[in-house]
Amino acid sequence: MSFESLGLSHNIIHSVKKLGYLKPFPIQEQAIPVILQGKDLMGIAQTGSGKTACFVMPILEKLQNAEVKKDRNVQVLILVPTRELAIQIDEVFRAFTENLKREIRTMAVYGGVSINPQMKGMFGVEVLIATPGRLLDLIDHNALSISGIQHLVIDEADKMFQLGFGEEMDKLFGMMPVMKQTTLFSATLDDKVSEMKKRLSMNPILIEIKKEEVDIEHIEQLAYHVSPENKGPFLRYLIKEKKVEKALIFVSSTKSADNLVEKLKKNKIKAVAIHSQKSQGARRNNLEEFKVNGAQILVATDLLGRGIHIESLPCVINYELPRSPLDYIHRIGRTGRAGEKGTAINILTDDELQHFRVIQKKMGKKITLQRTEGIDLHGY
Repeated sequence: MSFESLGLSHNIIHSVKKLGYLKPFPIQEQAIPVILQGKDLMGIAQTGSGKTACFVMPILEKLQNAEVKKDRNVQVLILVPTRELAIQIDEVFRAFTENLKREIRTMAVYGGVSINPQMKGMFGVEVLIATPGRLLDLIDHNALSISGIQHLVIDEADKMFQLGFGEEMDKLFGMMPVMKQTTLFSATLDDKVSEMKKRLSMNPILIEIKKEEVDIEHIEQLAYHVSPENKGPFLRYLIKEKKVEKALIFVSSTKSADNLVEKLKKNKIKAVAIHSQKSQGARRNNLEEFKVNGAQILVATDLLGRGIHIESLPCVINYELPRSPLDYIHRIGRTGRAGEKGTAINILTDDELQHFRVIQKKMGKKITLQRTEGIDLHGY
């Protein structure tokens, strides 16, 4: 099935192709037509299955033809459990908006930062991605209204309850109109998620996507423990001393990608980046530079990294860990394809060790953590 067959307009299709996606993920094939029809949907799918684009594309499809509203009444609300997910979804929206008929304002709001810039920036926002606690704070400050939202998306609903957001969610649901389109995604369908469905008066189409199996048996997985200040020097040490000829390095944000490329270049390592904040031409040129013209390192975020195909890639490096075990498997699955050998390297600080243990448990594979204290990193 192609993206063209899903009912998306030329503008959205153009953005999809610019981002390097060749065909829809299974969840996208099933969910996008349902959301475009205005029906409620409950999707049971793992993080990393392509579910974010499931709601991003149909939402943008509808909004690009809608009248621009300059007020504090949000039209689309996306509730998420964590700051990291809010930022990631906002990046996906921005990546897909380059070719639309008009500008569509999106904003991610979350706790842990000053509320004042978020309050000031709320006017004219059409798509709001928010954590429940910060959203309630903003509503209490009269920064916005959700009484007229047309579309509610709840992502990682099961994690909302794991993190104790049940009470906040109930308060928010009471402020929303009964008549709205609701899209809910969860990794599991437990009692609390089912109760949420009833609370929202949903009569959804249910779509469940089984876990995708990725063959990682031919991939040697390595893990190194470093101090935060030695993370960059150790990466450069690895590249130079281990004579890494080609590697795809994954980071968690566009800012991290640009910073890493800059530092690699300063140390005479030829590196390029692809991410959603670069133009189509820049992404295409950088990918060509890596594939053909001698760039040693390609730095990518998960969003852009998932859409590219590189033949015979010998090495993948996780400079920053992904959010989910499935994303981890998708990342390292870029190497070791078609029976070839590949290497996946993880560079970990103390803050990442617990998450890496979770990833190993989900994979059913133990990876020995190698110490690096005795390595002389002077000059790297």
